[in-house]
Amino acid sequence: MKPWSTRRTGGGGGGDHIKSSGGGVPSGGGSSHLVPPPPLEWKFGQVFGERAAGEEVQEVDIISAIEFDKSGEHLATGDRGGRVVLFERVDGRDQERSRRQYERMDQSARTIEYRYSTEFQSHEPEFDYLKSLEIEEKINKIRWCYTANGARFLLSTNDKTIKLWKVFERKVKFVTNFNVEPTKVVASNGLLGGSPLGSPRAPRMNGSLSPLARRPSQVLEGVTIPRGGFPNLRLPSIEWRNETALVARCRRVFANAHAYHINSISNNSDLETYISADDLRINLWNLEVSDQSFNIVDIKPVNMEDLTEVITSAEFHPGHCNVLAYSSSKGTIRLIDLRQSALCDRHAKLFEEQEPPGNRSFFSEIIASISDIKFSKAGRHILSRDYMTLKLWDLNMESAPVATFRVHEHLRAKLCDLYENDSIFDKFECCLSGNGDRVSTGSYSNLFRVFGTVPGSVEASTLEASKTPNRRQVYVPGRQGRMSGVGGRSRQQRRAANAEGVGPDGGIGTNDFTSKLLHLAWHPSANLVACAASNSLYMYYA
Repeated sequence: MKPWSTRRTGGGGGGDHIKSSGGGVPSGGGSSHLVPPPPLEWKFGQVFGERAAGEEVQEVDIISAIEFDKSGEHLATGDRGGRVVLFERVDGRDQERSRRQYERMDQSARTIEYRYSTEFQSHEPEFDYLKSLEIEEKINKIRWCYTANGARFLLSTNDKTIKLWKVFERKVKFVTNFNVEPTKVVASNGLLGGSPLGSPRAPRMNGSLSPLARRPSQVLEGVTIPRGGFPNLRLPSIEWRNETALVARCRRVFANAHAYHINSISNNSDLETYISADDLRINLWNLEVSDQSFNIVDIKPVNMEDLTEVITSAEFHPGHCNVLAYSSSKGTIRLIDLRQSALCDRHAKLFEEQEPPGNRSFFSEIIASISDIKFSKAGRHILSRDYMTLKLWDLNMESAPVATFRVHEHLRAKLCDLYENDSIFDKFECCLSGNGDRVSTGSYSNLFRVFGTVPGSVEASTLEASKTPNRRQVYVPGRQGRMSGVGGRSRQQRRAANAEGVGPDGGIGTNDFTSKLLHLAWHPSANLVACAASNSLYMYYA
């Protein structure tokens, strides 16, 4: 038995799996007799960078990546301007409370809160002169690395270059003991404090006295220089105080290894290596070596006209350092074992759901393309997101997913319009809760969905990235007839339609295809979801 496989229990055959939009199996590998937990009641927590009404959003401020660290104590976001912004958890940490006070606190009062920590410029726009290609500074992915000596490390990448950053606390230095108050004087030459003012008879470069020395006194910004200058000059000194500030330093740059745009980076559980993936290749790196990488997957054909698929996402197994998975634009997920060969051109497992021939259309291959995959925390399941659905796969069953969740099924009738405005090529991310009981992904109109994965669960929440996440959506008014007899729908059917984003008349809800929620992340140990709506970061808890 391979080390990453698990033994099947009961009737785990392909015909007994659960496939529905409301249920699945817990990612922790629980048994089928578990009682599904009640649906969560989501509440607004925090927002950073909230846009005012009518305010125009700059392109460089749009968030393009979100990532919690393994402890959940820190959160990192990247934007299209190449900046990385860090947040740290602060709930109760800056307030002295006894244990009894915490126990008396209402559960809703013990929400997880974050505060802005620091930000730094990770990438700058570049130009490839050999290919006459502009390289954007946009941050594609962020991944937290190991922690050593209180310092935190993270990887950030744009289309071509990966950087390893060290974020650490440093005591703040203060310059004191000025001859004049630096806050009160700013000389006409722009210098602060007493450097030129402390010695009024300082000669110039050509040996002549400065104009300040020729005049007995002069008023500069409210400060009067006495006749003859200052009688006693003090040398400014540097003091170290107890205040600290986070500082980011680039430790290594991993470049010149990808001919195509990097779409994924993933850390290995051995804490020493990571992978980076572009459209056709996956490279293995060592965090300590920046000038050498190993190509472990290469799907580039000899003749590019024979190209039928590209790599869309790649992820290391959370527990086995020799196993990784990558998805393709044909809707397949391949599991590979690094011990098989140096170049993993053969997969160990192939996860693919065959579509009935009668259901195929012009858009079938486009909407089947997988935009993101995530391993569950236990490593038993893989969550994948294509354009229309979320799918939960069991590593022991390759023929079909154990659960399928329809995200915005009402858009299937509008695929032609989505193709015309290129929205059909949008790449939505997905995430799992720490215990694997729920999954989440984004949609249009700044909406995101939360589904329960425990067998029997009917949880399928639709939330909006705003301060009122549970407000009722407004639908396009349609002509409604009386629902009676055979043609009428039951109350359960209407509720299911509303949950899918369909109006009461079966029409399509008002979808804003310019407001898309592509990026979100689930806290590793709490029911807290952070999602990006344009330049704003919203957090919701349950």
